[in-house]
Amino acid sequence: MDVAAVRRAVDADCIITDGFRLRSGAIRSIRAAYERRGIIILTDPDTVGERIRARLTEMFPRARHAFIPAEDATNANDGDIGVEQAAPDAVRAALAKVRTPMDEPTEIFTMRDMMASGLTGAEDAAARRARLGRRLGLGFASAKTFLRRLNTYGVTRAEFEAAREELG
Repeated sequence: MDVAAVRRAVDADCIITDGFRLRSGAIRSIRAAYERRGIIILTDPDTVGERIRARLTEMFPRARHAFIPAEDATNANDGDIGVEQAAPDAVRAALAKVRTPMDEPTEIFTMRDMMASGLTGAEDAAARRARLGRRLGLGFASAKTFLRRLNTYGVTRAEFEAAREELG
């Protein structure tokens, strides 16, 4: 169903991972695409999806990443969350903000920046991270993971500040 959702949005080659199992055939297909032209990792915006993303990132460190915000991938009727729930516009928006991890992440941002921006330690910190994650194409994450994404995916100070100002 995830593939159908992506194909409703864009014309793309998709490789089904079959969840966290990542069968050897899927890994071979992913490796071939990775070596030939590169891959974009797009997983469900939930805990299992993040575990799959982390495992794929270990195997394919130069893979690009797209994140669909959880609220755009949640079925309003039953609360089911996943790529298959996302509208074509949400998939296209995530793919328009694809991020590539840096070879050598630099510590541009610190937990002090997170606190000063109300992204941790504040009552509405989770909601603020979700809005900023949407704007920057980083998805929703805990404070620690969000900080790692800021530094890993090459978000600049100017980009961060501009997105923060847009959100108020």
